[in-house]
Amino acid sequence: MRKLIALALFVALACMAAPALAQKKITIASDATWPPMEYINSNKELVGFSVDYMKAAAEAGGYEVEIINAAWDGIFAGLLNKQYDAICSSVTITEERKKSMDFSIPYFTVRQAIIVPKDSPVKSLEDLKGKKAGSQISTTGTFAVNKAGGIQSITFDEVGLAVEDLFIGRIDAVVCDDAVASNFIMENEKYKDALKIAAVLDTPDAEEHYGVAVRKGNTEILELINKGIEGVKASGEEQILINKWILAEE
Repeated sequence: MRKLIALALFVALACMAAPALAQKKITIASDATWPPMEYINSNKELVGFSVDYMKAAAEAGGYEVEIINAAWDGIFAGLLNKQYDAICSSVTITEERKKSMDFSIPYFTVRQAIIVPKDSPVKSLEDLKGKKAGSQISTTGTFAVNKAGGIQSITFDEVGLAVEDLFIGRIDAVVCDDAVASNFIMENEKYKDALKIAAVLDTPDAEEHYGVAVRKGNTEILELINKGIEGVKASGEEQILINKWILAEE
């Protein structure tokens, strides 16, 4: 009997000493220049809708997440070079991008918006023919301007730089995602009395979906992220985040 008790005690102690199974840690890159989706606040913190969404997805999916700030112009190369596991940076899922990377299920839907001065008569991309339209380089805002044709496309490293050039009169419009356009106009004291949203594109193919990008064939990371996103949607946390960051409700 003493031997059995001693054996049971040994097994119990061994189990207590064994380290808990470590969770998978996913490193996600984000270009923090795109409020209210992802940006650096006045306290130098990386915050925004996408940031909170990825943290909530990690909790729902049972993994850890580290979100790092990365410049847009090298963000996709960094993914391919394995500097991080994924990108969550208001990246629209497109057929062209799917050729070089895989995407999660969508976590947000947007359309392109046109920002112009308050006194501008512009109401559509057609009205911008022969004028200068700014956008962040290699984004769907730039793609929309180029697709329209006849518009002089001026690209910037950050959408905020484009909005500032519009404000001082160097360009005639800025084309960017509608949530971002609303933030720059409604939440910025400097711009809200000088700029307006002239239009939001409403053609049948205008709706865009954000997804988390991963390297081609990285099914382990993709499955974990999808599990997390599904959990955020199912729990109702997604709507809470929309209310907080997009609708600006507390």
